[in-house]
Amino acid sequence: IMKNSFQIGKIFGISIRIDYTWFVVFALIVWTLGSHYFPKQYPSWSQSIYWLMGIITAIIFFASIIAHELAHSLVSKSKGLPVHSITLFIFGGVAEIADEPKKPGAEFFMAIAGPLTSFGVAIIFWLLSMVSGHNRTPFSAMMLWLSLINMTIAVFNLIPGFPLDGGRILRSIIWKITGNLRTATRSASVVGRIVAYLFILWGIWRIFAFNDVFGGIWIAFIGWFLENAASTSYRQMTLKDTLQGMKVRDIMMSDCTVLPNYLTVRELVDNYILHSNNQCFPVSDGGQIVGIITLQMIKEIPQDQWATITMGDAMIPLDKIISVHPDEEVFAVMQKMAVEQIYQLPVMENGRLIGMVSRDNIINVVNLKTELRI
Repeated sequence: IMKNSFQIGKIFGISIRIDYTWFVVFALIVWTLGSHYFPKQYPSWSQSIYWLMGIITAIIFFASIIAHELAHSLVSKSKGLPVHSITLFIFGGVAEIADEPKKPGAEFFMAIAGPLTSFGVAIIFWLLSMVSGHNRTPFSAMMLWLSLINMTIAVFNLIPGFPLDGGRILRSIIWKITGNLRTATRSASVVGRIVAYLFILWGIWRIFAFNDVFGGIWIAFIGWFLENAASTSYRQMTLKDTLQGMKVRDIMMSDCTVLPNYLTVRELVDNYILHSNNQCFPVSDGGQIVGIITLQMIKEIPQDQWATITMGDAMIPLDKIISVHPDEEVFAVMQKMAVEQIYQLPVMENGRLIGMVSRDNIINVVNLKTELRI
């Protein structure tokens, strides 16, 4: 989930969220439509009509973006892949799917569902425009613009550059032919980066050839976003491949230093944290583990209180801890750490703390396997 987002509702059990960057592009679309597009196309209408049309059109436009992402999500759920949320942000929408598809056929249908939906929505809006006055009324004008923009979204998403839908379709085809997901991802990512660089060059060209500074920067920015997304997707796939089959119990630290709850934060810092790589410590009370304390929690305590606040005062109780099971996949745990922005997680089994797993544990394993090429 994007950290700067909030939920506005649910559709088919899928959380619909808005990232704060979305307000930027929403305002931009309303301004473009209300002050430029509609006045230029229909000069006889009033200013209030232009702005009202701009707001309504922008809302319907983002509803169609949700429909596009919802198509991906429903196909994903039908293939057994849970979908946590759909988030609108500055570049459109994104569905947070729990895992990658296991078969190329599933990836193909998941990817193509979005563009097909946008094509279908575009046709519906075009038909509504035709039957409501063929561009002679505000309603028909809105429907025509929505038809054109959804057609553009469908075509844009079919560009064969990963991670666009077209890139995922390309990856599924290469995956089917080669039988190797990593090879398919690498090939689709290379094409995606080429597409991204072409967007960046196109944006720069528009700036100097047409003095279109805003449009050129926006296109180049889209290119930068696509390049970053393509590179990140391939790195994630490589990392997932490296950690394939590894469980938390394979890498966790089982010899954790358990400290008593009466120890002060000052004693913890001076005697333990400064002399170890650990950033998270189990806390015991009468020999029984009752919670943990982390470096992040200590940083939030004013230093002038370290000598008086005990670990029992500052700890998180065991029943409120975000934890992992020893049989969880390491890659999934790494993703959980990234989402929660935490460094270490306790490993719990049958209500007992049996170890700790940290980012360092995972990074060390990745580096070792990469060095040994295994």
